[in-house]
Amino acid sequence: WSEVNRCGQNGDFARALKSVNKILQISKDDVTALQCKVVCLIQNGNFKEALSVINTHTKVLTSDVIAFEKAYCEYRLNRIENALKTIQSASQQTDKLKELYGQVLYRLERYDDCLAAYRDLIRNSQDEYEEERKTNLSAVVAAQSTWEKVMPEDLGLREATYELCYNSACALIGQGKLNEAMKKLHKAEAFLFLALIFLQDVTEEDIEAELAIIHGQMAYIMQLQGRTEDALQLYNQIIKLKPTDVGLLAVIANNIITINKDQNVFDSKKKVKLTNAEGVEHKLSKKQLQAIEFNKALLAMYTNQADQCRKLSASLQSQSPEHLLPVLIQAAQLCREKQHAKAVGLLQDFADQHPANAAEIKLTMAQLKIAQGSVTKACMILRSIEELQHKPGMVSALVTMYSHEEDIDSAIEVFTQAIQWYQQFQASETRGANPKSSVHLSLIREAANFKLKHGRKKEAISDLEELWKQNPKDVHTLAQLISAYSLVDPEKAKILSKHLPSSDTMSLKVDVDALENSHGATYVRKKAGKLIGDNQQKEQGQGDVKKKKKKKKGKLPKNYDPKVTPDPERWLPMRERSYYRGRKKGKKKDQVGKGTQGSTTAGSSELDASKTASSPPTSPRPGSAAAVSAASNVIPPRHQKPAGAPATKKKQQQKKKKGAKGGW
Repeated sequence: WSEVNRCGQNGDFARALKSVNKILQISKDDVTALQCKVVCLIQNGNFKEALSVINTHTKVLTSDVIAFEKAYCEYRLNRIENALKTIQSASQQTDKLKELYGQVLYRLERYDDCLAAYRDLIRNSQDEYEEERKTNLSAVVAAQSTWEKVMPEDLGLREATYELCYNSACALIGQGKLNEAMKKLHKAEAFLFLALIFLQDVTEEDIEAELAIIHGQMAYIMQLQGRTEDALQLYNQIIKLKPTDVGLLAVIANNIITINKDQNVFDSKKKVKLTNAEGVEHKLSKKQLQAIEFNKALLAMYTNQADQCRKLSASLQSQSPEHLLPVLIQAAQLCREKQHAKAVGLLQDFADQHPANAAEIKLTMAQLKIAQGSVTKACMILRSIEELQHKPGMVSALVTMYSHEEDIDSAIEVFTQAIQWYQQFQASETRGANPKSSVHLSLIREAANFKLKHGRKKEAISDLEELWKQNPKDVHTLAQLISAYSLVDPEKAKILSKHLPSSDTMSLKVDVDALENSHGATYVRKKAGKLIGDNQQKEQGQGDVKKKKKKKKGKLPKNYDPKVTPDPERWLPMRERSYYRGRKKGKKKDQVGKGTQGSTTAGSSELDASKTASSPPTSPRPGSAAAVSAASNVIPPRHQKPAGAPATKKKQQQKKKKGAKGGW
């Protein structure tokens, strides 16, 4: 026992455990020894083994004796519900159990009960752990602000540590006060940096790793502010540090995926692996885990993994049947597959099963119908949303869509129903007094304008009369009413025109100089000034002779003869002139041989014996000398050269010389 005591004081629980085991070999049901063994196992991180020892010796280790140790083991093994039952079943609620009870409630996201538990602890205890309790209390307030959108009350906590500053910043983010939250985070960063820099053996990388959670929250604020490039850069810097907190890595990876959206899909698929790390589900809240699963389903849709997208969205829908996003993701996937009718049917089924969320689903259905070109069906869906059908925005959308379809009667019906609804609602609210609200009057005016535009003058007149009754001093409404009556009943228009104010009462005191010098009149004033200046210059310069610019004389050709009349057709191309007869063919060109090889043109007449007076016979007689001599003087055709060949060759050489001058 002295060995156990000495090792326990020194913190050497592994050695103390060996001594305890020796004691238990002698007395296996020793309560103190079993308690010491459980504590040693907990201190060494062997929670499963410690819980096994407790459950094995239930007769000896009753709930009164070992309640805290059992609940703590269950808490550390993420068996939160079991830990809560163990704490509640304990006969005596010690301070240790109350501390653990607060932690268990926080993990179960029962923030109201958790807040009450920590307030009670802070009020009824005074020890060295007061700062930690205040930190936990501020964390509960931050969680309420972030996840339940509860306006946090001022607890009067002095922000003397980086944890308190950080939790305060998280609460401000939940309220949407991003700039104030960023200032708190910078303050927390300074606190933590000063606390770490004076420690021994702490490297710059260690400091950056500790600051990672603060920098991650800073990047999140940047993302909310629309500074996505800065946020992405900071997120990637944190991932490069490889922090050990799997919860932090999962949140950062998820936020990067939301920035990438349908772009940079390869990077998003790599980041998804960080969200699947072991133990993530115990580090994050339910809403964080749900958001990550939604983004996985959307990423599967963007990467055309239809089956994976359906599987994830179906799983999400089974976990949260009333949540909108799973069914919207399924509908989006069906639309990508061009199955619009099936998508609308899916949304309709969800709207029928969950009437509380029907409005948003029906708006999506209407959007799908508009995308298909079925505007009338979209209008029918929109008019079926009872809580929205009388809103000004919905009325405007319906009227615009019906006008596009040229269904004026339906558009007027929408106006009429909305006006009647406001009239009944205000009558019930004011117990029959029925004063017209600004929305009601604006709807009546818009209805009148719409009817006038589409030629429904009689219907418009009744609306305008209603408006004029509500405000007889409204000159604009009276003018519209007179204009409408002038087209239907001119006599009535004349009677109403008497109610118009006289020109004297309508005259406005206008400062002309101020009006001319105003911003809107600058262009007109400049233009007028310019015109006046031009007129003045013209008046001043009437007697002056304008200087003419000297024209340069054109150059005449070298062979110009003033006595000879110039050719009137000299400006026309040569081919278009009346005296053009075409190009003359050269004599030498005519003599160039053409045709098949061996044929001649120039000497053909000379060689043709039939054209001469004393031509020899085609087959000369043997022994005829004249015939032989004549035949011997004839040059065979193959050896004959064209007459114009030498001259042509010479001319070509001259041309080549002339053309080659620039090439050298």
